[in-house]
Amino acid sequence: MSQPSSLPLSKKIIFALGQLGWALTSYAPGMLLVYFYMPPEGTGIETFPPRIYQGYVLGILTIIGLAYGVGRLFDAITDPLIAGLSDRSNSRLGRRRLFLSISILPFALTSILVFTPPAAGQSILNSIWVFSLVIVFYWFMTMYVTPYFALMSELGHTPDERLFLSTLISITWAIGTAIGTQIYSIKGLFEAQGMSSTAAFQTTIIIFAVVGFLFMLLPILFIDEKKYSSGDVNDQKIIASLKEAFSNKDFRVFSISDLAYWVAMTFASTGLVYYVTILLGLEEAFTSTLQLLMFLISFLFYIPTNLIAKRTGKKLLINIAFILFIIVYAYIMILGKIPLPTVLQGYIVIILMGIPLAIFGILPNAIIGDIAEADAIETGRHKNAIFYGTRTFMSKVGQMIGGLVFPSLLLLGSTPGDDIGIRLTGLAAIIFVVIGFVLFLMYDEKKVLKTLQKREEN
Repeated sequence: MSQPSSLPLSKKIIFALGQLGWALTSYAPGMLLVYFYMPPEGTGIETFPPRIYQGYVLGILTIIGLAYGVGRLFDAITDPLIAGLSDRSNSRLGRRRLFLSISILPFALTSILVFTPPAAGQSILNSIWVFSLVIVFYWFMTMYVTPYFALMSELGHTPDERLFLSTLISITWAIGTAIGTQIYSIKGLFEAQGMSSTAAFQTTIIIFAVVGFLFMLLPILFIDEKKYSSGDVNDQKIIASLKEAFSNKDFRVFSISDLAYWVAMTFASTGLVYYVTILLGLEEAFTSTLQLLMFLISFLFYIPTNLIAKRTGKKLLINIAFILFIIVYAYIMILGKIPLPTVLQGYIVIILMGIPLAIFGILPNAIIGDIAEADAIETGRHKNAIFYGTRTFMSKVGQMIGGLVFPSLLLLGSTPGDDIGIRLTGLAAIIFVVIGFVLFLMYDEKKVLKTLQKREEN
């Protein structure tokens, strides 16, 4: 096949805007299911009416925790399936763009429907609705996201190009997520106009879905996959590709480490509104302020992360990020207990978290791209989507575990007078961060880069 053209900067930006779209569209279903269906109590703030059973099921779990966990498990299982189908596709539209085109509309629609339970009060129908819609949502999200990441690896033809693209999509992810974090403030604006808390929340979700859809559409319309990607088809069967991917030691230790990181991150992203309202006793809207500040701080470190990674390698920065996360979660455990103004305590959490978020926002995708390209050199089979699909499989299993455990910990104590369950989420996060750190130390970055260098020399 002829050498693919280098992607111009304008199209790199267009491609990256697709990440903004899916980050915004997926924000609420991914982060706010617990908040909507099991809102903070005892704060004096109007919350959503109960729609599903709020207590324990199966002894230690909750309905919403199970819905989140089952959805993430289904999502994780389908990642390698979609990845394999995408790798094997011969579509004239492009093997990645085909899946993006099919999934974009139902992805946006289901992100709204998951927050529109049909019954007015607590009902088994609502529980069935949440379980079903979460599964459908994650199916179409996977169908968009996994091929999208694989396309990123293929549009970047060198490690530096992949690092630059990964930086761009990290920036647009941060922008999309930062917009998503403003949901509490936007909801408050609608409430000030007379809307109920539920209607204000749902209206905000609709806005996110429409805007997200438009941004996700851009790569489909303006990136000619056939022109800028080699499009090497992998005719290997999906199971065989998966086995071969996991036989790669560097990919194996990285992906399991990534799983542990995502468990911890799910605690933080789901728990921030509880840390603000229960541990610090502050207004719910302050959560949006903190989240926006966190992403702004993270954003400031994107370019330095890119430049430092080129000089020192990616592994060193990831190791530093793990250590910083341990410090962050240890600090979360004592929030509200130290002799500092509570607002200042909230700002300290966000400042500490900004740097490692920048590192983890950029480098993992670039590392996977390097591993996938090095593997293609060694095996002669191009299965980029399998690597990204398997990585997202592991990350979503991590999110599933976090989503299952977090609500159960809340039931141990999640009110201003009894907050032990919320504090224990910090301890649980530390345990998983340490596991991820130890595993990532086994990643042999020098060997991967040496393999890539051999191809460039040839």
